[in-house]
Amino acid sequence: MKAIILCAGKGTRLRPLTYTSAKHLIPLANKPALEYGIEKIKECGISDIGIIIGEETGEDIKREIGNGQKWGVNISYIMQEEPLGLAHAVKVAREFLQDEPFLMYLGDNLLKNGVMQYRQQFEEGKKQAFVLLTHVENPQAFGVVELKDKKIVRMVEKPKDPPTDLALIGVYFFDKTIHKAIDNIKPSARGEYEITDAIQWLVDNKHDVEAEVIEGWWKDTGKPEDIIEANRLILEDIHRDLGDAIIDNKSKVFGRVNLGKNAEVINSTILGPVVIGENAKIINSYVGPFTSLSAGVNIENSEVEYSVIMSNTHIDSIKCRMQNCLIGKDVEIYRSDEMPRIYEFVLSDDSRVRLV
Repeated sequence: MKAIILCAGKGTRLRPLTYTSAKHLIPLANKPALEYGIEKIKECGISDIGIIIGEETGEDIKREIGNGQKWGVNISYIMQEEPLGLAHAVKVAREFLQDEPFLMYLGDNLLKNGVMQYRQQFEEGKKQAFVLLTHVENPQAFGVVELKDKKIVRMVEKPKDPPTDLALIGVYFFDKTIHKAIDNIKPSARGEYEITDAIQWLVDNKHDVEAEVIEGWWKDTGKPEDIIEANRLILEDIHRDLGDAIIDNKSKVFGRVNLGKNAEVINSTILGPVVIGENAKIINSYVGPFTSLSAGVNIENSEVEYSVIMSNTHIDSIKCRMQNCLIGKDVEIYRSDEMPRIYEFVLSDDSRVRLV
C-alpha cells in the first residue's frame, strides 16, 4: 500500500503567515504540522509516500521534509499545478500510485490516534473505499455523509441543509477502482473535482464503500484559531524535560515543561504544559499553559499564554498578557518609552491586531 499527502492548498485562511511559508509547515508544539501526518502514515506500515505540492509552497515543503530518511520512509513529490480538488490530486498522482491500494491523507489534518486499525479494516473487508468520519458542530463546512450500517448511502459537499453531522476528516483508503470513478465525474459548481463525487459514483455503481467514526480527537488546522487549539491538544500529552537549559534560582518552572538546548530562563515563571525551543530566552517574564515558543524566541518583561510564537521573534515590555496569539517568524513586538507615545505597525495583508 502507498500513501499520498495533499499539500497543494494555498492556505488563504491562514494569511499572512502563508504568504511566506506553507501552512503545512506551521509548527505545532515546535514541530511542523505535516510531520505529524507522516508519523501516522509510518505507524500504519506504509513507507512509500507521495506528497502533492503546489508551485507556491512546494519548494519550502521539499526543503523542510526532504526525502523521508528522517522517518525511515521514501518520499516522492508530485506537482499539482492548480488546486482543482481532491479528486484531481489523485488524478495527478496516478503514475505514482499505479494500481496499488492507497491511503489519502490531507496534510493539514491532525489526529490523536493512528490509522493502523482502519487500514486493517479496509484490507480485511476488501472494500473499494473506506473513509473516516467525526461528529462536527458545523457540518455545512464539510463533506457530509449519510450512513446505514456503516455503509455510505449518500455524500454531500458543504451542504446548506446537512442531512447529518458526520463529516469527512480527510483520511481515505481506496483501491484502484477510485481512478475509474474519478474519470467519470465532472467539475462541481466551484470548478473542482470533488472526492465526494467520486465516492458517490462508487456508491451509485454498487461498489463496497464503508465508513467509520474515529476514536479520539481530530483537528483541521486550516485557521489561526485551529492552530492554537491543535497546539493545545498536542501539549496535553508532553512530558517534563528541562534538558540542559539554564534556569536561574529566581525562576520557577511548574508542571510539564519541555525546554530546548541552550534555552535560558531568568527571573521568570513558566507554567506548563509549555514547549520552548533551543536558544530561546525568557527574561523577567511569565509563560503560561498551552504555549509553544520556537527556537530563538526572546520574551522579556512580558506575559504570554495559550499561544504559538515562531522562531526568532522578540517580545519586549508588553504591559498586558498576550493570549490566543499566533505570531510568525522574526517578528518584533515591543514598547517604546520615547516620545511621542504612539502605536506604530508594519503589517502585511490579512493581519489582525487587537488593542486594549
